[in-house]
Amino acid sequence: MTATVPGFPASPAAPADRTSGGRAVAPVYPGLDTLRAVASLAVVLTHCAFWAGFYDEGLLGAAMQRLEVGVAVFFVLSGFLLAHPWLTAARTREHHDSVARYAWKRALRVLPVYWVTVVLALLVVRQNRELGLDRWLQNLALVDLYREPALPEGLSQMWSLATEVAFYAALPLILVVLLGRRTHGLRVRRVLTLLSVLAVLSLVWTWAASIGGPLVPLGPWTTQALPAFLGWFAVGIAFAVVDVDRRHPLPGRPSRVARRLESVASAPGACWLLAAAVLVVASTPLGGAAGLFARTSSESLVRAVAYAVVAALVVLPSVFGDAHSPYARWMAHPWLRHLGHVSYSLFCCHVIVLWVLFDRLDLTLFNASFPLVIVLVLAVSLPVSELLYRLVERPFLRLKNLGRRTPAATTTDTAASAAS
Repeated sequence: MTATVPGFPASPAAPADRTSGGRAVAPVYPGLDTLRAVASLAVVLTHCAFWAGFYDEGLLGAAMQRLEVGVAVFFVLSGFLLAHPWLTAARTREHHDSVARYAWKRALRVLPVYWVTVVLALLVVRQNRELGLDRWLQNLALVDLYREPALPEGLSQMWSLATEVAFYAALPLILVVLLGRRTHGLRVRRVLTLLSVLAVLSLVWTWAASIGGPLVPLGPWTTQALPAFLGWFAVGIAFAVVDVDRRHPLPGRPSRVARRLESVASAPGACWLLAAAVLVVASTPLGGAAGLFARTSSESLVRAVAYAVVAALVVLPSVFGDAHSPYARWMAHPWLRHLGHVSYSLFCCHVIVLWVLFDRLDLTLFNASFPLVIVLVLAVSLPVSELLYRLVERPFLRLKNLGRRTPAATTTDTAASAAS
C-alpha cells in the first residue's frame, strides 16, 4: 500500500485494480504525498512562530500555534496507509506481510534518519554536550519521552515520533481486536463501531491526563502518549475500512458510507474551507492560550476533536475524491509529491537548524522576525532534508525485501511516518 507510486484509481467509485491473473494490486494515492508535505511544513511553521515569539500576535499568532494540527494529519495518514493492507487481506483472503516483515519495514522507514538526527542534535547543539551516555541510549532507543521530563534540545518534536512508533507496535494487536477471530472476514459495521469506542476512550484518556488524578504517577508523558492520540489514528483506520469495502464489496452490499464520503470529497475546496474554519475556532480561547501552557480538560478536548476533524477533511478528497479532477491532478504534481518524500527528513532536522541559526546568528529567542526565521530555516532545512533523503532514507528502504524467499507482494506499505 503506497502513496508514492504514480497513478490513480480507475474511477471515483474506486473498484479494485487487478493484474492479468486476477490478483488485487495496491491502490495508489498520489495526493497523500503532497499532504505529507503540507503537514510537515505546518509543523515547521508552528515551531518557527514559537521561536520568533509570534504566538503573542492575537488570533493570527494562535492560528500559527494551532498548525500543530500537522501532527493529526500525519497520524491519520499512518492509520490509513498502514491498516489498509491488513484490512484488504481480511476481505480478499490474499497475502499480507508477516508481523516480522512489517516491523522490519517500519524500522527501515523510521530509524536510520532518526538516529542520524539524534547524533547531530547531541553533538551540534551545545546545550546537549553535558548529557551522559544514559540519555544518548534512551534517545537512540526512542524511550527518552517516558523517562525524562523533557527531551534534549533539538529533539523536542520527537515526542510524536515516539507515539507513532508506539502505534506501529500496537497496530497488529489493534487489528486482531477489530477483526476478531474471523481474520478473513472484514465486518465493516463491527470495525467502525469498535473504532468509535477506541476514539471515545482516547478522549477519556486526554481528559484524565489534563486533570492529573490517576495518571499523575505515570509521569508527564501521559499527555503525549499513544492513548491520547488513538482517536486520530482511528480516523485513518476508519477511512481504510470504508475504502477496502468499496474496492472489494460483498455481493449485493454496496458501501453506503463510501457513497457519502465520496459525495463530501467531491468538493475539495469546501473540505479545505471547512477545515480552516474549524482551525480558526480552535484558535480562539475555546482551544486554550497559544504557547506552552497547561491546558484545561475542556481545552484539551476541543483541540483533540477539532484537529481530528481538520485532518479528516483534508485527507478525505485525496482518498475518496474524483481521481481525475483538477484538484487530484494538482495534488499529484511531481514537485509537490517530492516535498512529501523528504517531509520526514524535514521534520527530523528542522529543530536542530533552529537551534544552530539562533545560536550562530545571535537571534533573540521570542523576539525575532517571523518571516526571516521561516526563510532561514527552510533555506537550510530543505537542502539538509534532501541529503538525508538521498543518502540515508532511500538506501535503507532498498533493504525492505532483504531475506524474502518469495517475490515481494504487489501490496507494500510505505506510510506517512512522522509528526511534530
